[in-house]
Order: sequence, then C-alpha cells, then structure tokens
Amino acid sequence: MTETAPIALPEPIPTPPSLRSIRDPAALREAAEAFEAMFLAEMLGHAGLGRTPEAFGGGVGEDAFGGFLVQEQAKAIAARGGIGLAENLVRALTIPEAAE
Repeated sequence: MTETAPIALPEPIPTPPSLRSIRDPAALREAAEAFEAMFLAEMLGHAGLGRTPEAFGGGVGEDAFGGFLVQEQAKAIAARGGIGLAENLVRALTIPEAAE
C-alpha cells in the first residue's frame, strides 16, 4: 500500500473590498442606491419604458440607446429616494456600534 501525500488546501478567498466597506456608511449607502437603481431599471424595462413605440419610432438608434435612458432614469429615481429599497437595505445592513 502506498502512502498518499496530504491534500494541500487552497488559500482562503479574501473578502472582496465591497464587503469590507459595509462598515463605511457612505459606501453602504452608495451600494444600496446602486442596487435600487438596478432593480428600478429592470422594473421600468418590464413596464415598457424605453421600448420603441409602434408608430413614429426612432429606428435602430432608439432601440440601441433606449436601455441607457431607462438606466439613467432609474438612477435619478433612486437618488431622490426611489421606492425606499436603498433605505431599507442600509438600515438592515448597518452594524450597530456595540456589535463591533
């Protein structure tokens, strides 16, 4: 019977910087607003915003850039308070001072 060499375990995966910044309130708020903007863009897209109208459409250019318009509108909505998703995320993910 032959002996086998011990299995070398890989190095642990380092925590991404975005997860380390959860203690930074400004970074957390920025990430929460970005998430809310993505969510809103998806919902606005499904609601038909950015779709070329059947009559008098803008052609290929409008089709190509309609998604950018929806994304920017979603960012603007989220920056002004949106639907409250970012605020709830910040509240849920904020680490109390006593827990540190």
